[in-house]
Amino acid sequence: LSGAIADAAADPAARRKVVGAVFGAFKPATVSVLDVAASQRWSSPADLVTGIEELAIRAAATASADVDVEGELFGVARTVAANPELELALGSRLGDASAKGALIEKLLNGRASDATTLVVSSLVQQPRDRRVRALLSWAMRLVADQRGRTVATVYSAIALGDQQRGRLQALLAQRTGGDVTLNVVIDPTVVGGIRVELGDEIIDATISSRLSDLRQRLAG
Repeated sequence: LSGAIADAAADPAARRKVVGAVFGAFKPATVSVLDVAASQRWSSPADLVTGIEELAIRAAATASADVDVEGELFGVARTVAANPELELALGSRLGDASAKGALIEKLLNGRASDATTLVVSSLVQQPRDRRVRALLSWAMRLVADQRGRTVATVYSAIALGDQQRGRLQALLAQRTGGDVTLNVVIDPTVVGGIRVELGDEIIDATISSRLSDLRQRLAG
């Protein structure tokens, strides 16, 4: 199906006809979006599916503007990172897709919004050879981008106070030219200082990093 819709050699009208035949019972807005997607040129069927996934995540973010979906996705990612058995269960190719979705719904019931539960459940059921934590990070960045924000992950040995968070957020906002969402990870190995991951940029001002540099210099 994805191959037929993404086939660049096929006439766009024929691709849209496929969309109508398969998804015609969906809501008109959904069919309209898929119709536009079918009209575009895609380098591969996988890119088409990824594009539709992105649209779905952005739609969930827009429909839940009053919910901290970024924060909830970050919390899910930290839970997965702290539980290897859970990560294995969600990421295994042998697991049943619907069972993975049911597991997420059970874990997040009462702990996360419907939007977050929908996004996570959908992604773990169709990982397409992508790691669960990578999928969650991707979704978190998309939600933040849809809301005009950038996600910054901060690693610190201790929790940051409100004033520290405010100053850091203001400095990063100046650096990016827009609003920044802070996700703080408590990591004792940092020792002191902080490490900030801001998109593809890493700002490492940790004592552990400085000690590592010093050891390398002493080693010659």
